[in-house]
Amino acid sequence: MIPVLTRDAIEPLMDWLALTDALAEGHRQPPAQIRDVLMARGDDRLLSRSAWIDGLGLGVKSVTITPGNAARGLPSVQGAMLVFDDQTGSIEAVIDNAPITKWKTAGDSLLGARLLRRPDAHRLLIVGAGTVAASLIEAYSALIPGLEVTLWARRPEAAEDLAARYPGTRTATDLPGAVAAADIVATCTMAKDPVLHGDWLRPGQHIDLIGAYTPDMREADDTVLRRGRLFVDSRATTIGHIGELMIPMAAGVLTEQAVQGDFHDLVAGRAGRRSTDEITVFKNGGGAHLDLMTARFMLARWRATQG
Repeated sequence: MIPVLTRDAIEPLMDWLALTDALAEGHRQPPAQIRDVLMARGDDRLLSRSAWIDGLGLGVKSVTITPGNAARGLPSVQGAMLVFDDQTGSIEAVIDNAPITKWKTAGDSLLGARLLRRPDAHRLLIVGAGTVAASLIEAYSALIPGLEVTLWARRPEAAEDLAARYPGTRTATDLPGAVAAADIVATCTMAKDPVLHGDWLRPGQHIDLIGAYTPDMREADDTVLRRGRLFVDSRATTIGHIGELMIPMAAGVLTEQAVQGDFHDLVAGRAGRRSTDEITVFKNGGGAHLDLMTARFMLARWRATQG
C-alpha cells in the first residue's frame, strides 16, 4: 500500500539542521530537471511543480492558492506531493503539502543563512507575521543559539499575536529602525511593491527574501539589490520566473550576471560571503527540486520508524 504521510505523522520526525544537511547533499547530486506550471482564475492559483534528480527520483507537488478561503474558514493553500521511484517510476508516497512547504521553505532560507550569514549574526528581523514567519522563528532558532527575534507586520496585531506564541519574541512598529538594528532580515510577505528599502541597510547584514513567487511580486527595492551581493537557491526557478529579479532586470537595473551563485555553487565553495562588511542578499525561490529533497528526507525518516 502506498503510504499517505500527514502532518501528524511527519512533524515529530523532523529536525531543521538535519534537513539543511540533506538539502546541501542534494545539491551535490546532478542538477535537477525542473518544470513549473502556474494557472490562474482571478486571484486563485493552481501551481504544479515537478522535479527529477538522477539518484533521488521524481516529485510532483500541486497546490491551490485560494485567498478567498480565509472568509470561508478554510486554508488558503492546499495540496499534496507525489514521490516516484527513480528507476521504476512507481509511486512511493503521497505527502501532505503543508509539512512539505513549511519545512522546504524555511529550510531553504536556513541553508542560505548557514552559508552566507556572518558567524556572529544573532538578531533576526522577520517582516511578515503569517505561517512562514512562524516556521522561520523555529528554523533560525535551531541554527543560532541565543537568537533575538523581532517581528514587523503591516497589521501590528498580527505581529503581537505571533510573538505571543514564542516567548522572548519582540515586535516593532518602526520598520526602518528595525531593519537597521538586525543582523538578518527575512521577508515573508505577499507584497507586489517593495517593503524593504536599501537605504535602511547597513554593512554585514544578510537579507533573506522569501515571499515573492510570481512575476508581479517583489519585496526588495532596487537599492537592496544594488547594495548587496545577490545569491539564489536556483537560477532555473528565479531568473525569468519571479518579479524580485524579473522586474529590475527588465528595467536594466540588474543583469543575470549579478547573481553571484546558487546552492550548487555555495555548497561546492565556488561562491559565498567574501567579507564581514558586505551585504548578502539571498532569494528563496523554493523550486520543485527542493520539495523533492525535502520529501526524500521526510520519507527516509518515516521509513526508519517502520521497523
